[in-house]
Amino acid sequence: MRKADSSSGDKRRVGIAGLGTVGGGLLKLFQQADPLGGGRLEVLAVSARNRSRKRDVDIAGYEWFDDPVALAASPNVDIFVELIGGSDGPAKRAVEVALARGADVVTANKALLAEHGAALAQLAESTGAKIAFEASVAGGIPIIKALRDGLAGANRVNAVSGILNGTCNYLLTEMEATGRSFEDVLADAQRLGYAEADPTMDVGGFDAGHKIALLSAIAFGAAPDFARVDVEGVDQVTLLDIRMARKMGYRIKLIAKAERIDDTVRAHVHPVLLSLDHPLAGVGGALNAVVVDAEPVGRLSFVGRGAGAGPTASAVAADLLDIIDGAARAPFGKPLASLKSYSSAARADEGRFYVRFLVNDKPGVIAAIADQLAKAGVSIESFLQDPAQGGTDVPIVLTTQRCPRENLDAAVRQIGALDVIAAPPRVMPIEETSAKRAWS
Repeated sequence: MRKADSSSGDKRRVGIAGLGTVGGGLLKLFQQADPLGGGRLEVLAVSARNRSRKRDVDIAGYEWFDDPVALAASPNVDIFVELIGGSDGPAKRAVEVALARGADVVTANKALLAEHGAALAQLAESTGAKIAFEASVAGGIPIIKALRDGLAGANRVNAVSGILNGTCNYLLTEMEATGRSFEDVLADAQRLGYAEADPTMDVGGFDAGHKIALLSAIAFGAAPDFARVDVEGVDQVTLLDIRMARKMGYRIKLIAKAERIDDTVRAHVHPVLLSLDHPLAGVGGALNAVVVDAEPVGRLSFVGRGAGAGPTASAVAADLLDIIDGAARAPFGKPLASLKSYSSAARADEGRFYVRFLVNDKPGVIAAIADQLAKAGVSIESFLQDPAQGGTDVPIVLTTQRCPRENLDAAVRQIGALDVIAAPPRVMPIEETSAKRAWS
């Protein structure tokens, strides 16, 4: 298919699949008085699950497709915008169809790219199509472009980390601010539209896992591989954990991190206790933030809105402009054949940790816990007991000195088997700004 030449004044014709929050926001950008792209872009057709659904944007002037795959296959569409979501199903089929015929693709679908990015990049290379996905990570923060087009080329990126899920950040922030339980705050978030009816992708850490898989690929010049990301969500973080962490001078955040360790890459998502002076500790509400550590530039921080019609639609629009300006690059920075293949680093080697036990209030419990930790070579740094809970079970919280994670895990398994332990123990890493590698 011949692509319109933007230098000749021809318009590039756009088809948009998915008219939810982001798709509606994108249409509004096209309908504003100052046309997007200076008139070089034109929305020709749209597709969504329900044509008659009430929307706050007018769709009457666009050709309608019930099937997004049919829209992607239309020879009248030069750029296919996929805003459906999901790693498989119609979103994947539609993107494959568009790329196969040489149409450029703009998407906000992190799950699709994290799980199938290499195959889609190969298909795009075979037909000369472009894939752009700035909106897939951190909403309006231009982190994809900053990493791929700026930092990764001129620097050695050693680590990229951040708060990449606004729903989880909102939940943790509200729990700390209001003293309400995870379940209560989640119910409110669902009512307000901050969380999905099924929040598993968010609170289970999978959404952040997809995003760190993409950032890791770009930062380290590799193909994305979500299967190698170690994922743990916030659904087991309790109000007790938040309160006890705060007493010790920490704040709990869901942190996604990818780091280069020699010739390996470790990528993971975990709740982490951050010291209050950590650059990510003060990022509250539904905001997203990304911190990049690179040489020689040093540490850079990016903070902004990670979701919503405005921020995410603006990222989609930026990708569209890059495509018509000829500025779109290989999706992961280099041609597929030039991407490296890293082995996965083992789970965290050593650091400081927060450990929470729920125990029967009997004599000798603390001694039994301390004995098992000592046998494993784990030293206790601080110890807190919360007697205000009431009932027969008492929470005990401790922090460790720096120790091998495998030693701590071995001790916790032994402690968890004691008959005085009322619930599975909880372990979370601690990160201090002053420590070079307090968790990894």
